[in-house]
Amino acid sequence: MPTPPRPTRSAARPAPVRRPGPRGRRGQHGRTARRGRPAWGTRVATTLSVGVLAAGGLGHALVTGLDTGITRVDPFKDMKNRPQGGHGLNVLLVGTDERARITPEEKREFRLGGEPCHCTDTVMLVHLSEDRDRASVVSLPRDSYAEMPEHTDLTTGKAHHAHPVKLNAAYAEGGPGLTVRTVESMTGVKIDHYLEVDFTSFMRTVDAVGGVQICTTTPMKDTYTGLDLTAGPHDLDGGQALRYVRSRHVDGASDLGRMERQQKFLAALVDRVTSGGVLLNPVRFREVATTVLSSVRADQGFGTEQLLTLGKAMRGFTPASSEFASVPLGDTAFQLKGIGSTVKWDAAKAQKLFQSLRDDRPLSPAAPAKPHAPHAPHAPHAKDGEDVEVEPSTVRVQVYNGTHTAGLGARADAALRGAGFDTTRNPQTRQSANPAETVIAYDPNWDRSARALAAALPGAALKAVPDQGATLQVTVGADYRGVTPVKAPETDQDPSEAVRGDQVVCP
Repeated sequence: MPTPPRPTRSAARPAPVRRPGPRGRRGQHGRTARRGRPAWGTRVATTLSVGVLAAGGLGHALVTGLDTGITRVDPFKDMKNRPQGGHGLNVLLVGTDERARITPEEKREFRLGGEPCHCTDTVMLVHLSEDRDRASVVSLPRDSYAEMPEHTDLTTGKAHHAHPVKLNAAYAEGGPGLTVRTVESMTGVKIDHYLEVDFTSFMRTVDAVGGVQICTTTPMKDTYTGLDLTAGPHDLDGGQALRYVRSRHVDGASDLGRMERQQKFLAALVDRVTSGGVLLNPVRFREVATTVLSSVRADQGFGTEQLLTLGKAMRGFTPASSEFASVPLGDTAFQLKGIGSTVKWDAAKAQKLFQSLRDDRPLSPAAPAKPHAPHAPHAPHAKDGEDVEVEPSTVRVQVYNGTHTAGLGARADAALRGAGFDTTRNPQTRQSANPAETVIAYDPNWDRSARALAAALPGAALKAVPDQGATLQVTVGADYRGVTPVKAPETDQDPSEAVRGDQVVCP
């Protein structure tokens, strides 16, 4: 199918919807990652987020026909000796540096001069767990040392033996097919679907959802891209977001710093899509989905039914339902003759990471899960040392004494702190409508923290309070009988290698 003609700038990139100030519903204490994360291909995952998250809640009739706007490719043609399929669903998300649909005015405005290399700017693996409770995103650095399989060059028609290159060169030499083959060879993970976007797709997508909010603690300026942000929250439209995700000269971390910013961008995008009304308005959804899907390239098997299947699985996802990691690196300056500097993966750690994907195991210290119903009646009774989804030390708690028993709030605060929870150490008194009952008030964006706290307070009632923020509030009642020890399950993955989406959105 031919690429649809690019509409005018006003049609392609409408003015984003502005939202006043920082929003209150944010992630797990707004912590940022310690290392570089996914690069600009996060906007590829934008396509996945918008196109598939909504489908399950809106029905077959509304998505039927939307996939006719997708430009098709066949990356799996004549592929042999592929890895054995594991559990869950794996999507290869590719972002290219193509700019054929960018107008001359936009090239000047967004500093997109020069000729593209017709290669991948980012390659990412997205794994959707078999139980559909978790999405894991792994970034594969574009300069990764790669052993490219034997192939025929698409441009010259010349046959090539297997040879070492940078990962992003696979697309230039052999297109989507060689890219899939190379990634499968390097990771041992079988790819089920392929999605590809370019700069234009990214800007259209961001504008279609009304922009995203990014927070930065320090000013950010990059003369190469035109990025110029003061410290604080910013609502970015498509063009501004493109500057943000492309910038490499705002600090000394270069690509690694850029990858960390891309992770924050993707988490903010998921937050925007899941909380901005797109999924609940059929007309709005179809408008967004049509814009996004008309900008992507995908394999023949990715269509309406896949949109429905993925959408139903991911209905109710929040930033806490996703986790992000970058392939562990060994040598970040490995010299390759004729190619230059490449980055070599840490073979043992990378194998461990990809084995987790094949085994459908979580990468982050606490496995993300779908939120439970907002108004769960009471917390189940917990066993000593029961596993919970998040580490207690990441759960911030304010304790109130809802009874007339002097000192009860202080005792509860001390007990929760002794169990590892991050209490304010400043218990207060609160008049309660039902002083006999212990109640946990929580923002739905921190539902997993609430469940961890509820496990430590057997019998406590859960009360969802939208926009309350990251701090959970416990009003201790006469039924309080102490705190039950809880713990986060151990994982094989180093916590520094993976973070949850709710850890990087604006606080």
